[in-house]
Amino acid sequence: MRTKVQHSLKNPEDFKKQLLLWAQQFDDVVWLDSNNHKDKYSSYDAILAVDAFTSLKTDCFDAFNRLQEYQTTTEDWIFGYLTYDLKNAIETLTSNNFDGLDFPELYFFQPKKLFLFRDNQVEIQYLKVVDDEIEEDLISIDAVTSVLVEKSEDSIKIKLRIHKDEYFEKANKMLAHIQRGDIYEANFCQEFYAEDSTINPLETFHKLNTISKPPFATFLKMEHKYLMSASPERYIKRDGEKLISQPIKGTAKRSLDSAEDKTLAENLSKDEKERSENIMIVDLVRNDLSHTALKGSVKVEELCKVYSFLQVHQMISTVTSKVSNDVKPVDVLKTTFPMGSMTGAPKISAMKIIENLEDTKRGLYSGSVGYFRPNGDFDFNVVIRSILYNSIKKYISYSVGSAITAKSDPLKEYEECLIKAKAMREVLEN
Repeated sequence: MRTKVQHSLKNPEDFKKQLLLWAQQFDDVVWLDSNNHKDKYSSYDAILAVDAFTSLKTDCFDAFNRLQEYQTTTEDWIFGYLTYDLKNAIETLTSNNFDGLDFPELYFFQPKKLFLFRDNQVEIQYLKVVDDEIEEDLISIDAVTSVLVEKSEDSIKIKLRIHKDEYFEKANKMLAHIQRGDIYEANFCQEFYAEDSTINPLETFHKLNTISKPPFATFLKMEHKYLMSASPERYIKRDGEKLISQPIKGTAKRSLDSAEDKTLAENLSKDEKERSENIMIVDLVRNDLSHTALKGSVKVEELCKVYSFLQVHQMISTVTSKVSNDVKPVDVLKTTFPMGSMTGAPKISAMKIIENLEDTKRGLYSGSVGYFRPNGDFDFNVVIRSILYNSIKKYISYSVGSAITAKSDPLKEYEECLIKAKAMREVLEN
């Protein structure tokens, strides 16, 4: 049971900054920020969950069954993540590539303290075991200095796991698989990394979020492991009987010149290659949702619509379905994970080829962060445009990818990766 308190805010943005700084004292932190992107499926402006009362941390073995048991028995808010490598719990697959980060493959926790933001209000929910701390915590949050964080002075040297010529070689191998009919499309990713390097995670997140302002921004802390994400993509949401998935496929750069910028967006909307990428993944998502959907309920509400963010234009589709009340929440995740936008079609074949051609274990990158509500509703993002950090190993990583199809030009795919990597590189190098 939770004690709930409604608190009015004169300046929500200042309170959020103070709150996130206050939260750094805890080992378990999830901050989700919509950056005021409001659409028909938005629930909250922002959420903070801190201080684990109970938790689940596991590898891929029996992971979804363990998550289902944890979610059912807790019957409370739980927050956490699914790594891409949980694919191995669903299909007969492996993940043997290099891993410099060592994140557990699945992690969820039940927070003692929860802050839910809507407009100029925050609803504070504390478990009964700590509800006597609400007033004291509000005083502490209010007393947090307005100076967010000290700037880190270390210079970060970014390295490439796959260099340009090797990228072309691997992209052409992917194209050969497509020409043979093994797959139609696959998301091919590469890692940028820094060794023996330290950053201030909260400062890094604020810089990344400021230059991107995406609808699914995430700051996650699990002891000495951090995620700083500027994700623009929703993986899947459940709202009662309705499921909503919003895959992104198709990217174009922004321009400071308004006329040129408008042209770039219009060109993206008409680009035959980008549209075919998106439509193939929409078909895959429709198929995934059909495993739990009520008959005839899978619908494409938006197809290939271009949305503009601070760094890039993106082509987004919205696919929905309806499920009966007896469908278990975790079964929806198990039948749709990993998300189609980060795998390819057919999904299993694409994942096998991805494993062979990529050099890095994806881990939390191209996985998902989100939450379950006590009633079993949930909302999860796609972990892209993200920096991952292990402070003990002093290892920093960010990965980017693009969809390879029969019409792909390896040079253009490489350039698309650099466009996507721009924000993370700027944040770390400046």
